Amino acid sequence: MTTILKCVSPIDGSVFAEREALSPDGARKAAARARAAQAEWAARPIRERADLVRAAVAAVGEMNDEIVPELARMMGRPVRSGGEFGGFRDRAHYMADIAEETLADIEIADDADFRRLIRRVPWGVVLVVAPWNYPWMTAINTVAPALIAGNAVLLKHATQTLLVGERMARAFHSAGIPKEVFRNVYLDHDTTRTLIAGRHVNYVNFTGSVAGGQSMERAAAGTFIPVSTELGGKDPGYVMEDADLDAAVDVLMDGAMFNAGQCCCGIERIYVHHTLYDTFVEKAVAWVKALRLGDPLDPETTLGPMAHARFARTVRDQIDDAVAAGATAHIPTDPRDDGQAYLTPQVLTGVNHGMDVMCEESFGPVVGIMSVRDDDEAVHLMNDSRYGLTASLWTADPDRAARLGDRLETGTVFMNRADYLDPALCWTGCKDSGRGAGLSVLGLQALTRPKSYHLKKATT
Repeated sequence: MTTILKCVSPIDGSVFAEREALSPDGARKAAARARAAQAEWAARPIRERADLVRAAVAAVGEMNDEIVPELARMMGRPVRSGGEFGGFRDRAHYMADIAEETLADIEIADDADFRRLIRRVPWGVVLVVAPWNYPWMTAINTVAPALIAGNAVLLKHATQTLLVGERMARAFHSAGIPKEVFRNVYLDHDTTRTLIAGRHVNYVNFTGSVAGGQSMERAAAGTFIPVSTELGGKDPGYVMEDADLDAAVDVLMDGAMFNAGQCCCGIERIYVHHTLYDTFVEKAVAWVKALRLGDPLDPETTLGPMAHARFARTVRDQIDDAVAAGATAHIPTDPRDDGQAYLTPQVLTGVNHGMDVMCEESFGPVVGIMSVRDDDEAVHLMNDSRYGLTASLWTADPDRAARLGDRLETGTVFMNRADYLDPALCWTGCKDSGRGAGLSVLGLQALTRPKSYHLKKATT
C-alpha cells in the first residue's frame, strides 16, 4: 500500500505539499546505491569534498528568496525572520575549514622497525532524520560534516517541512556532489525503522522528540549502529541580582518566543533573584504584549502560528492546567488566537515544579517565571528536570557563572546570552535531551571511526 506524506500548512490548514513515501524495498535500494557510491567519494581528498560542500551551500543561498516564504507556508515562521541561511552557511563553512586538520592521521611513531598511526575513516552511509522547527540548520549540522568526512548521506526530513530535503538535494547536486552520495528520501516511520534494524545504514543522527529518539534506539538495538540524538529540552534561564536586567529580559523573552517557542534550546522556564523578580516580570509581560500574532507571510507579523494545531493544543493544555492549579496568566487572549495553530503567547507566574509547564517540554510560546532566594535554590530548580540541553546564566561575574555552570546538568552553559549555537562548540545534551556530539571537532570526529595501523617494516 502506497503511503502519501502530506505537509499541512498552519496558515490555513490546507495541504501545501505531498509526496509518495518509498516502499521498504525502494528504501533498501536507495541505501544500497549510496553504499556503492560512498567508497569513490571517500577516496577524494578532504579538501575537494569540503570545497564541494561550500559550493552546495552557495547554491542554497541562491534559493533563499524562495525558501523563506516556503518555510512560512510549511511551518509558520514569519518571513520577517529571514530564514536560516546565515546559520546554515556558517556551520557548514566552519566544518569545512577545520576538516583537514581534524581528520588528519595521528602519527604515533615512524622508525626503522614500525610505523604506527590512527586514521579517521568514514562510517559509510549516514542516515540523517531532521526536524521541522529549524529544518535547514539542524540538517546541515550533520549533512555537512558527514559528507566532508567521506560518508554518503540519506536525508529524511520531517513531513511538516517536506520540501526542504528536496531543495537541499537539488542544490547539492547542482554543485557537483554525486546524486547517490547525497540523497533526499521520503520515508514513513516504519520504513525508517526497517532501514536501521536491517543494517542498511551505518550511522543514524536523529533530531526530534524523546519518543522519536527512543524509537530510533529500539530500531538499532543489537545492530551496534551508532545513534546520535538531540531531543529538545526544558531550558532554564537564571537572572542573578547583578544582571543587566533589560538585556536579560530582551534575550530571555526572545529565546522563549522566537519561532513561536519552537526551538530545541528555547527558554522554557526562568528563575529570577527575588530582588529583581517583580521588575523582571513587569518588563517581560510588556515585551510579550508587544508581539504581533498573525499571518507569517505578512512582514509586520512577529509571531506566527505554531507548526500544527496539535502542537498548540499541548501548550494550551499546559497553560490551562497551570492556571487551574493557581498560576497567573498575564497575557490576555489575542483576537487572532483561533483555538488552532494561532496561539496567544503567554507569561505565567505563581508556577511550581508540580506543573507540567515547568517540567515537561512545551515547545511553544509560553514561559513560567519563578522567584529564587539564591544560587543554591536556582541550581536545584534548574537541575530538577529530565532534560539537559542548555542553561542561560545572567550575571556580571564570569567566575560565578563558571562555578554555577560546573554544577548544572546540561550540555551547554551560556552567560548573558541564550538560544544560540556556536559551530566551534560541541552541540550536545544529557539526560532526556539525548546523547552524542554535533559540530565542533568532536562532531566531525563522531562522523568517522578510528582505525589503527601497526605496520612492521620488512627487514633485509
